[in-house]
Amino acid sequence: QVQLVESGGGLVQPGGSLRLSCAASRSIFSVNAMGWYRRAPGKQRELVATITSGGTTTYIDSVKGRFTISRDNAKNTVYLQMNSLKPEDTAVYYCNAPATSWTLYWGQGTQVTVSS
Repeated sequence: QVQLVESGGGLVQPGGSLRLSCAASRSIFSVNAMGWYRRAPGKQRELVATITSGGTTTYIDSVKGRFTISRDNAKNTVYLQMNSLKPEDTAVYYCNAPATSWTLYWGQGTQVTVSS
């Protein structure tokens, strides 16, 4: 079992920035990769960004150049720096370890709302 606690969301104007954090109750070094997901209203949850234990990152096209995922293994924490935010980034954001048993467990997520 694992507990994931996301934080850092909020209301921001278009073009603004937010930094999300995700604290895990287990060692994130024990999984191959961590990722940030989001679920927009009326849509399915999608995997937005991943980072491997070696630091290799991937992003979906719509956030490339604007979002940066990072990790602090010592703190068992994953971050998502989001810049140049757009209204279409509005969603609840979650973190998890893709393709592992961790995905049986989900945190509450953190709401990001981009609106003027």
